[in-house]
Amino acid sequence: MPTSEMLAKVGNHDDEEGNRPTVRVQTIDELHSLQRKRSAPSTPKGNSQQTSFLTLSEEERSKMQLESISASLASLTRGSGPKVVKGDPARRFEGSRVAHIPHHRHTVAPTIAVSDSALKFTHVLYNLSPAELYEQAIKYEKGSFLTSTGALATLSGAKTGRCPRDKRVVKDALTEHELWWGKGSPNIEMDEHSFMVNRERAVDYLNSLDKVFVNDQFLNWDPKNKIKVRIVSARAYHSLFMHNMCIRPSPEELEEFGTPDFTIYNAGQFPCNRYTRCMTSSTSIDLNLARKEMVILGTQYAGEMKKGLFSVMHYLMPKRQILSLHSGCNMGKSGDVALFFGLSGTGKTTLSTDHNRYLIGDDEHCWSESGVSNIEGGCYAKCIDLSQENEPDIWNAIKFGTVLENVVFDDHFREVDYSDRSVTENTRAAYPIEYIPNVKLPCVGPHPKNVILLACDAFGVLPPVSKLSLSQTMYHFISGYTALVAGTEEGVKEPQATFSACFGAAFIMLHPTKYAAMLSEKMQNHGATGWLVNTGWSGGSYGCGSRLKLSYTRKIIDAIHSGSLLEAEYNKTEIFGLHIPSEVDGVPSEILDPENTWSDKQAYKETLLKLAKLFKKNFETFTDYQIGENNNLTEEILAAGPIIDEA
Repeated sequence: MPTSEMLAKVGNHDDEEGNRPTVRVQTIDELHSLQRKRSAPSTPKGNSQQTSFLTLSEEERSKMQLESISASLASLTRGSGPKVVKGDPARRFEGSRVAHIPHHRHTVAPTIAVSDSALKFTHVLYNLSPAELYEQAIKYEKGSFLTSTGALATLSGAKTGRCPRDKRVVKDALTEHELWWGKGSPNIEMDEHSFMVNRERAVDYLNSLDKVFVNDQFLNWDPKNKIKVRIVSARAYHSLFMHNMCIRPSPEELEEFGTPDFTIYNAGQFPCNRYTRCMTSSTSIDLNLARKEMVILGTQYAGEMKKGLFSVMHYLMPKRQILSLHSGCNMGKSGDVALFFGLSGTGKTTLSTDHNRYLIGDDEHCWSESGVSNIEGGCYAKCIDLSQENEPDIWNAIKFGTVLENVVFDDHFREVDYSDRSVTENTRAAYPIEYIPNVKLPCVGPHPKNVILLACDAFGVLPPVSKLSLSQTMYHFISGYTALVAGTEEGVKEPQATFSACFGAAFIMLHPTKYAAMLSEKMQNHGATGWLVNTGWSGGSYGCGSRLKLSYTRKIIDAIHSGSLLEAEYNKTEIFGLHIPSEVDGVPSEILDPENTWSDKQAYKETLLKLAKLFKKNFETFTDYQIGENNNLTEEILAAGPIIDEA
């Protein structure tokens, strides 16, 4: 280590040679400290104005943040939070503030109850920047690498997707009557005690570590209805993922952050105890709406955090008369907004990403009295078979700051092979929404003009486009239909119907009819039109017919956006009672009625009847729930479904 005299000599030599200024430091550590200056990464807010805030000193703000974090990490059985200090434990500890929050006063110190973890410091890495998180991940997390485009490649461990069967919700006096339980519901109940056991297990694990990552961020771009979230995690990968997916606060917003509205404890590297009541495996994702907390054990898949918070929004927003939606959303240059609903493979991402329109968001939205708003601050895109030609916006967004999950890359050049399924088919990229060139910032818009329900109908009997009545929109929204192609043992492939209530059954908390009723009310109040668009097969089912050309579907979507489709003449189909236009500019008229495209008319009618029966069978799950006065709304929705002549 050079001494101050040595540094002084170096400085004098420089002065003699060229009178160059010297760095006024005494040690190498001080010299290194000059490389970095404080800043806080934030989400660009466009032209929105910042609200006024109370200026605090750096010392006061740091103390408040640490006290809040210590309280979040409090072990409830021991009644106190850990001793927390900011900074990386690998760096020299120099006078950082320590916070330790007792929750119960004792006249005599309980020395017998003191654990080893209570005697140590927990270093908090707070709202780190992507560059800082890259350093942490590459240095300390096996499987983290810098790719050729600058994105960070990571591994999510044994779990490469969500575990819906391991997701639990605490059933208490409040949620027992508010949430959707029972047949068809994604909400699997757990009791309060089991949640607290898992919470204690997660908190103890996090407190045992030398360092934890803490993100304080926001959900919902609507300033009147934003939610403050805190994510406590053990991995830089998780911290960077949530940095990208949530809305990043400005330094001013961070100063006023205070107590979070909801907290995630991600201890995914540590398993739950299988002997705990309600546990069925070593994995558990637990929501406690009364405590406003989420606990993750036994899975490192980052998507659990994203979708867990989406479930929370599906509970919190309807309480404010705000509709939460699993949809894409874009806006035309004239201010017309469209919502896109669709399950995997329907083209939701492709069709909502339009270079002639502004992107508000690709996945999660709210519809309030002031219009629509994106819930998130980023995008979580599928990467399997990704190409620059087919998805240029996603391709170009995979750069520095982006997280690449479970991808395979060349060991030398670090070039990603997006066709490689060696780890999983569910490869993903998480990046800030401002990485999309035509994004609208802030991510808000006026009330939607069009609500587009997408279905990839591999049976080939749904029209390419249908205009829906309000009750039909509700029926098809609750149904959430698409059809996937699956292979049989004999090698013959046939369509398989898939239904997901509200196009996101895994995330909804209330009964689907509640969301449908809210959607109908908002569409009626603001004059929105519902559309059913088939992006699947025509001229026969899969194996006989052919997939509708994407160029035709884009022409249909363009006609919806422009309003020209409202002026078309319509004919009503049998059984489903859908209204199909007689012509669409740029689309062959003969394909608009699917019956015209089938050479075997009898086969068409049999297939149509088969699909109608599948719809009716699926809807039996929802008929026992009464909505509207005298159940009139339920009856109206049922009447909007397929009509089958039993004779």
